Amino acid sequence: MAIRVTKKCFLLSTLGVLVVAAALTVTLVLVLRDDEEISETYRFAASSIEVRLEEQPDHRYVLSIRRGDDRVQRITFDHDFTDDSDIETFPKGMRLYGNGHSVEIREVEDSAGFAYLSISRTLRKGQIGSDVLHLHDTFGAEQTPLHWYGGPELMEQYYPIEKLRFDDYPYITKELHSAAIIERYWLSTAGVFFYVEKEVPLFIDQNDQVLRFTAKKELPYYTYDDEFVFNYRIGVAADAREAHQKAVERVLNQPVDIPDERMVRQPIWSTWVRYRRPISQQTVLDFAREINAYGFKNAQLDIDDLWEVCYGSLTFNTITFPNVTEMTETLREMGFRVTLWVHPFINKNCDPWYTEALSKGYLVKSHNETIGYNTKWWNSGENEASYINFNNPDAVEWYRRRLRELQELGIDNFKFDAGETSWAPADPDIEGTTALLPSSQTVNFVRMCAAFGGMIEVRTGWGTQDLPVFVRMLDFDTRWGWNNGLLSLIPTLLQMNLNGYPFVLPDMIGGNVYGDDILTKELFIRWLEASVFMPSIQFSKTPWDIDEESITISKKFAQLHETYSDYIIQRMRLAVSHGTPVNPPIWWLDPTDKIAQTIYDEYLLGEDIVVAPVLAEFATTRDIYLPKGTWRDGNTNRVHEGGRWIYNYTAPMDTLPYFVSATFQLN
Repeated sequence: MAIRVTKKCFLLSTLGVLVVAAALTVTLVLVLRDDEEISETYRFAASSIEVRLEEQPDHRYVLSIRRGDDRVQRITFDHDFTDDSDIETFPKGMRLYGNGHSVEIREVEDSAGFAYLSISRTLRKGQIGSDVLHLHDTFGAEQTPLHWYGGPELMEQYYPIEKLRFDDYPYITKELHSAAIIERYWLSTAGVFFYVEKEVPLFIDQNDQVLRFTAKKELPYYTYDDEFVFNYRIGVAADAREAHQKAVERVLNQPVDIPDERMVRQPIWSTWVRYRRPISQQTVLDFAREINAYGFKNAQLDIDDLWEVCYGSLTFNTITFPNVTEMTETLREMGFRVTLWVHPFINKNCDPWYTEALSKGYLVKSHNETIGYNTKWWNSGENEASYINFNNPDAVEWYRRRLRELQELGIDNFKFDAGETSWAPADPDIEGTTALLPSSQTVNFVRMCAAFGGMIEVRTGWGTQDLPVFVRMLDFDTRWGWNNGLLSLIPTLLQMNLNGYPFVLPDMIGGNVYGDDILTKELFIRWLEASVFMPSIQFSKTPWDIDEESITISKKFAQLHETYSDYIIQRMRLAVSHGTPVNPPIWWLDPTDKIAQTIYDEYLLGEDIVVAPVLAEFATTRDIYLPKGTWRDGNTNRVHEGGRWIYNYTAPMDTLPYFVSATFQLN
């Protein structure tokens, strides 16, 4: 039901009230205003949600969303609709138009406790749509400030995400800033979520007050059609947890199965940090023997960069790997499965494979002839590589066939690297729905990878939450702080879970030791502790590279992870059946807990374990906030009531603070 309030349309409105009242026996109250501004209110009958569209003195419009007496969100349509703008109503919503823009606000769903609406418009090339979300509104009788979750994966992963800053930021998967998971989803503590449709050429700006959605036909999006859409959806529920569950059901999806269980139970071992490039058959075998000799278990051993003849050949170098079949058989006898690092690039000096791909149209080409097929990645110079076109089914089959040939040598599966759209030449001239470019390249790459089964890992995604595979965090640096260091680990875990990716593979213990970074014993141990209750553990630098105590502590925490692996798998199965995060934020247990809403250095495993690792250098104590519930200390067995702080919890280097629900029984 809609109610109009306007002075300039008084006679028409009066007539409208009489007609509606006679036909529907609905009483509408008309209020005269002292100015020429107009407004309209639409009420969701079942959910008691109300949206009010109101003209501002500058002829912009503000949409206010109210739940009962509480305003839970404001959106400003940042366009001068001019003084001849108007609002018309229809049975399921209302339409604002003026100065070349028409915005439709439509009810999508209305049920007890949940309202779902869409904001949509069609724009022509040259037009810009820009809507502003007010981040720091307050709501409720106590005027509680809003906090926000979701948004992009980033190198400096602040949490809650209202702390992030963006300036005209194209919202596509990219290697820059580690933006590999970049779902168009934002969730507030007021129980409101926003989801911007995939077809929108979206840019965002964010400061300490607002998040701006801008739709415009500019690169890196496809720019050769005349019209485009600016559509998004808004869901309003009782609280953030309920809103997120509604979003999973409607826009985020949930995985169809769980990934490989052995990758959950036992550590993954990678050659990357310990050996860098190139790698050799003898080095791989020596590494495996060391792992066994020191008494560690394994899920698999990953052969990383550089095993190929040249980058993109997908062919073993027979000098460094003289007998791959013999190597894989030996590793299997030692109890190892073997995975292989692969990527979507071909360097130009990698013939005959490059020439074949180029001649058959398997590479991404730019509309810009100056760019052509040229790109650059971390293992090439400028314009010395090309990117495989995974939007081309023939190129996908060519790539897939060559991977299967590697499996015939005894390779069990693959670690798929890259896949973000920023690696391809800008302005790609490739197949696919134009409105989904360039990010459809990420989708098709990841879906090709997932066809190899649950033992793989990828590191990017866009609307691919349904895939039953591990998604790895991008490379972390070997640091303590927010700058892509240990302090960013838990916020990244939470960001991925709340974007619908619950099968998180944390980066290698201790980070990647790039540049001048130094991996200390303390940082290695604290990193391992922080990862214990995440879905998987991945080593490259080894405990025996440090000292005997590190070996003892590492075995202790690898065993602790294995002890709880059945529960991790149980929570993974719940992610499949119910769409719940495997590692939620601690506010998940009480979405109204104002303290829990801002905690960035703790996380849950399911709903029964609170994990509060020490993340500061030289620290041997920390303050811990326990959420709602009764909790048993995993180290001392002491029982604590939740909803309060434990101050100065003692945690020397070999101690991980964690708490188990008093009612929890480990099977």
